[in-house]
Amino acid sequence: MDNAARVRRRVAVVAAFVAAIHAFAFAVGFTMRESVPLRPIESRTITARLISPAPVAAPSAIQSTPTSPPPKPTPVQKVRAKALLRPTPKPRPAPLPITQAQHEISTPGHAPSVPPAPAAPALEEPHAPVAGAPTMVLSAPKDVSHLDCSIVQPDYPALSRRHGETGRALVRFVVGLTGKIESIELKKSSGYDRLDQAALDAMHASSCKPYLENGEPIRATYTQPFNFSLNRPAETG
Repeated sequence: MDNAARVRRRVAVVAAFVAAIHAFAFAVGFTMRESVPLRPIESRTITARLISPAPVAAPSAIQSTPTSPPPKPTPVQKVRAKALLRPTPKPRPAPLPITQAQHEISTPGHAPSVPPAPAAPALEEPHAPVAGAPTMVLSAPKDVSHLDCSIVQPDYPALSRRHGETGRALVRFVVGLTGKIESIELKKSSGYDRLDQAALDAMHASSCKPYLENGEPIRATYTQPFNFSLNRPAETG
């Protein structure tokens, strides 16, 4: 019962305090309203009076000023297209009058003058061959069955022996009028480049005599075989 009495007492105190605050606030607000004087509303009357407008002077007549006539347009000159330039024809000799030509033809013993024809240039005579000078005409080489040559035996390449390379190479060559070997070519390969090159080198180191036919040297061609075998050294023929 003591706790309930205490709670009631506290509630009553708080309520009294809140009521006192509200009463104080109401009293302050009412006091401030009474202290501010209210201004009376003044009524003003506005009087309007009509004023007659001042007389407007009549507009004076507008004097027309004479205007100068517009200038005449300048006529446009038409430019004629220039004529295309044409090449000037070459002057031709004026023909003789008919009477003068007839007079020259009818006059006996008078032949018309004809300008002489230009002399033809003299043709140079071909130089005759000097007597005693030998003339050498290259002709196609004749394919012969034998030649008087000293053929060098080719060297068997060591690498070809080691690899067991064998074969037969055919070399074609041409002998000139003086016995010099003019051209050398491989006609048929042995199947190995090293053996073919050995045959060509041997042919370049060889020498021949001129091939004679009826006592006269002629160019001749011949095909020389080169045999390469492991059982025996390289040989020709």
